[in-house]
Amino acid sequence: MSEQTDIPEVAPETADETAKPERSRAAKWSRRGFIGAGVLAGGALLIGVGVRPGNPVGKLSPLVAGGTGEELVNSWVKIGADNIVTAIIPHCEMGQGAHSVLAQMLADELDADWSQVEVMQAPTDGSYVVSDTARMFVAPFTMNAADWIEPTWEGLFTQIGRFADVMITGGSSSIRSTGQYQMRVAGAAARKMLVGAAADEWGVPASEIVTRDSTLIHEASGNSAPYSEFAAAAAEQPMDHSPKLKDPKDYRLMGKSKRRTDIPAKVNGTADFGIDAKIPGMEPSDLSYAAVRRPPIPGTSVVSMDAETAKGMPGVQQILNMGSFIAVVADGYWNAQQALNTITAEYSDSESPIKSTADQFAAFANALDAAGDDGGEKAAGRGNAQSAYAEAATKIEAEYKAPFLAHAPMEPINCTASVKDGKCDIWTSTQVPLMARSAAAKALGMDADAITVHHPFLGGAFGRRLENDYVTMAVRIAKATSYPVKMIWSREEDTQKALYRPADLSRFKGGLDAGGKLIAYNNVFTQRHDPAEASVPGIYDIPNTSIRVAEADLHLPFSAWRSVDHSQQGFFIESFIDEAAHAAGADPLEYRLNMLGANTERHRGVLEKVAQLSNWSAPGAEGIGKGVAIVESFGTVAAEVIEVDMTSGKPKLLNVWAATDAGYVMNPDGFRNQIEGGIVFGLTAALYGEIDIVGGAAKQSNFHDYKMLRMNETPAIEVAIINSGTVPVGGAGEPGTPPAAPALANAIFAATGKRLREMPFGKQFA
Repeated sequence: MSEQTDIPEVAPETADETAKPERSRAAKWSRRGFIGAGVLAGGALLIGVGVRPGNPVGKLSPLVAGGTGEELVNSWVKIGADNIVTAIIPHCEMGQGAHSVLAQMLADELDADWSQVEVMQAPTDGSYVVSDTARMFVAPFTMNAADWIEPTWEGLFTQIGRFADVMITGGSSSIRSTGQYQMRVAGAAARKMLVGAAADEWGVPASEIVTRDSTLIHEASGNSAPYSEFAAAAAEQPMDHSPKLKDPKDYRLMGKSKRRTDIPAKVNGTADFGIDAKIPGMEPSDLSYAAVRRPPIPGTSVVSMDAETAKGMPGVQQILNMGSFIAVVADGYWNAQQALNTITAEYSDSESPIKSTADQFAAFANALDAAGDDGGEKAAGRGNAQSAYAEAATKIEAEYKAPFLAHAPMEPINCTASVKDGKCDIWTSTQVPLMARSAAAKALGMDADAITVHHPFLGGAFGRRLENDYVTMAVRIAKATSYPVKMIWSREEDTQKALYRPADLSRFKGGLDAGGKLIAYNNVFTQRHDPAEASVPGIYDIPNTSIRVAEADLHLPFSAWRSVDHSQQGFFIESFIDEAAHAAGADPLEYRLNMLGANTERHRGVLEKVAQLSNWSAPGAEGIGKGVAIVESFGTVAAEVIEVDMTSGKPKLLNVWAATDAGYVMNPDGFRNQIEGGIVFGLTAALYGEIDIVGGAAKQSNFHDYKMLRMNETPAIEVAIINSGTVPVGGAGEPGTPPAAPALANAIFAATGKRLREMPFGKQFA
């Protein structure tokens, strides 16, 4: 785009990129109708290739199998003339390895040759909605907590409404939902269809045909053929919507550490991320770029701006006042950002009374004060916590603080959009492509079918890319300019104008009997989002509990953050359990073992395993301590022991030992990678993570003041995997995070006798 001499200012628009979409018709279902559909009650699932009746390859083939010699056997399986099997994956790849493991699960049931398996990102036109993902998100994962939790139907139906556009990567759900109920079924169904086609051609019973490494074999007749030879005929075979799946003893790929399909491209630089978007038919040098700035204080808008200097700067094409943000469009991102930096603006006044971090926590404290010992909204409970506390032999109290946290993904927030001739194309890194499409449709006043979302790799997300504020900003810019624009947020914009993990304040009162058992547990806090069971210490046998929410407004907008409420509640609960152990004069790990309730065999197993890994009972040196924490989240039980050296007066991380039970781990190497990543993520938050409010705005701006754990600070990490096989497959991406902060706090206490009840810990030793 050539430089223009007359730079127009576009008048503010009324569209709001932060507005929430209207609830779907699904949210209006009756309770009876919903349960009758089997979504919660475990009824028959329309899963895998059975998402819709019949075999929809006729509709889907033009979308995913347009190459010469390619045949779509069923929705999820494509076989080429070269016998390469392509798994069509409806989840995004953001570094977690989900594409590879999902393909691995499909390939195992298909008996495919793993060296000839590839992955294709499913199109985002609605054809590849994964209905069972919604079930994962709205049904409780922690069965130990289920009998404690108050039914919250309104919250349930809000979630169902949100997942009307179910094509989501989050909540550690990909392997547990799509893998178990889609990919495995699709692979087994495709194998049965291939066998049926070969049996018809060879005139032999299907039961006599075996499959191995993408080859059909009938030993008695000597016939054999690659899958590709029968792919077209297989697509015409009847499709079994509930084929028999393999027993774990017969797995060839599942449970093995197989190569990841995305690594080669990421190593050699050919991988495309959202920020690498290219417009077909347009030279990269002709693409325009937008830099953007939102008002610094949430809930305010642009009243006026002075852009005179920016208009004369090199490469500037347009300057847009969009009301809720300012954008400068130029021939390159650098020119756009430099021009944006010269613009001064006035913003509307904030209606929020909160101007500082102290104000926010004062609001929390006021809500908790008003709730007292029995006020607020009941989240869970049993027995009579108040009377049990009054009669307890030993009483303990504690208050814990968790700050706002940013997601800080390595790939900056970005979105490329083109709005032309009644159509809109979007290229962006998103965890929710169909929701992004719906958000763009609403912002543009267009039908969703007129919008195409192109879905490349994500350079990190951690929940940030579950939101679509940046998508609606980009499409509005593209509409205002009338030409394609790549919008990129600066790191400062992403840190200071984003959506955050909520801050929270949590108060506890506990009562112990004469033997040291925790018999009264009274907890009240201010923030309850997802999942519902995160605040419940359901694994412990505590006869009298009261868990309540005293809601208080958040000044900064919030969004799901890795492990969501478990990240705060894990710190609160496991710190308090440690304090109870200390009050009882008991070993913290033994105390937890003795406090376990019914149906906690898996929890006992991981605690005993982590004790063995860490040599827990061995005496430690002066100034070096070990701390333990255990949290069940997203179907996985994780116990962690952290060893910290405090001899210098500051925390030095030495070792982390983690024992995990996810039921059955499909790719041990990938699982360990995710648990390790979750631990580092949790330790970063515990030591450094904090977004302060100053003058109503977020203070931290970049990695110099929003620190990450560095390589030289990272401890040795050892992860043990227990395949108990007693539960469905658990998640990997999030369960490593929640135990990290409490285990570190408990380790620092063991080393120093100083109890840390406020994150981040690092500033308390500055």
